[in-house]
Amino acid sequence: MLMRTDPFRELDRMAQQLMGTTGTWSKPSVMPMDAYREGDTYVIAFDVPGVDADAIDIDVERNQLTVKAERRPTTKGDNVQMELSERPLGVFSRQIMLADTLDSENITADYDAGVLTLRIPIAERAKSRKVAIGTAGDRKQISG
Repeated sequence: MLMRTDPFRELDRMAQQLMGTTGTWSKPSVMPMDAYREGDTYVIAFDVPGVDADAIDIDVERNQLTVKAERRPTTKGDNVQMELSERPLGVFSRQIMLADTLDSENITADYDAGVLTLRIPIAERAKSRKVAIGTAGDRKQISG
């Protein structure tokens, strides 16, 4: 049997019980993420350990990216008695506004070892390019 004493956790647990938020899955929790640029790709990695790939939903509407994941309780049998439960269950979600410089039509997603990785290419119109400089001799006058 596991024994652990944490007075602040106990206060949180009692407050949740009094407010009726224990066991409800209506309030989405935020999932931690990292975001960085890797060459011509913007990468966003979300931590969603213990979530099945089929319980993850990714939506893009205009420039808003929404990622939702649901961690469901694991049932190991009828004779299992939970001794300690610290891992949060329920719905986790994150909404991110994507810049116009990202190509939201070509997002790819991979899920490995509890990390959901989205790769969003930088749009062609947003990539840097060289502009040719003309000289005065290159100009022609329009006569009419």
